[in-house]
Amino acid sequence: MVDWLDACRKRDLTTLLDLYADDATLDCRCGEGKVSEGRAELESYWQPRLDAIAPTAFGLEEITPTSEGVVLDYLSHEGEPVRIAFTFSRDAKIQRTACLPVEQALRQEIAGAADQAGR
Repeated sequence: MVDWLDACRKRDLTTLLDLYADDATLDCRCGEGKVSEGRAELESYWQPRLDAIAPTAFGLEEITPTSEGVVLDYLSHEGEPVRIAFTFSRDAKIQRTACLPVEQALRQEIAGAADQAGR
């Protein structure tokens, strides 16, 4: 994930895209919500974000390994807290990412815990 963050910080779109599998998907629920699939759509998603990054963009907050991959809390291109989950292909490329604002992720976790407690 350090390579992913470094590519973002350096605004290195080619290196960033090379970290993804050819058929990778990105499910972004920050703002308008968008699903991108494949290199061309990922490029369309990332290019404007890398062109206009905040001074605090892509700062690392926390990395958590999961059974499916890794969850990363970081500061978005706008410097806002975001949680992104990565899953990987067999050849260690990023297969899928799903992101949302950290605040929204925490609300979902609390709601899920309350549902579990109520069962």
